[in-house]
Amino acid sequence: MDNLIYAICLAVGLLFTIVSAVLGHFFGGTDGHGRNRHRRPRRGRIRPHRDAGDFVLQPTVLASFVTAFGAFGLILTRIPATSSVWASAPLSAIGGGIIAWLVFMLFNAMFSRTQSSSESRIASVVGQTASVITPIPVGGVGEIAYVQGGTRYTAPAREENEKAVGNGRTVKICRVAGSQFYVQSLD
Repeated sequence: MDNLIYAICLAVGLLFTIVSAVLGHFFGGTDGHGRNRHRRPRRGRIRPHRDAGDFVLQPTVLASFVTAFGAFGLILTRIPATSSVWASAPLSAIGGGIIAWLVFMLFNAMFSRTQSSSESRIASVVGQTASVITPIPVGGVGEIAYVQGGTRYTAPAREENEKAVGNGRTVKICRVAGSQFYVQSLD
């Protein structure tokens, strides 16, 4: 009976991983914060990073725990010293927890690197010129487009002196505060 539970955990975990990878590849899915990945975020915006509070809620972490729990359980029931459910279940839970934590740390490291690189890329645009693609009203927010490293990005922008700036005008990026760009008209 113990082997059946471990086998089911292993099979469900692997099946969930495979199905979510295939469906996520074809249909997009979400980015872990409930937003649709298929719809591109505006370039220039910094995505919030994941923190330790998201650990248990990440489907990848849950799937890795369930899969590892089942795998460790099947292995441990074959060893005479740990064949009892009283020995194999706690050890399997510990092993599954360690694997889930390692998966979480791996993904967290990848996301923190991409976030820090986007922050430094955004900070380096100060002083660069951009084009207004959505007019900036007096005291309001419009949208600009700028090119960095051969790639065109867009970002929300305000005029530094709260003036109106029309569509197609050239502006200079003065500063970036969070995801908000502040510009000055060059015309």
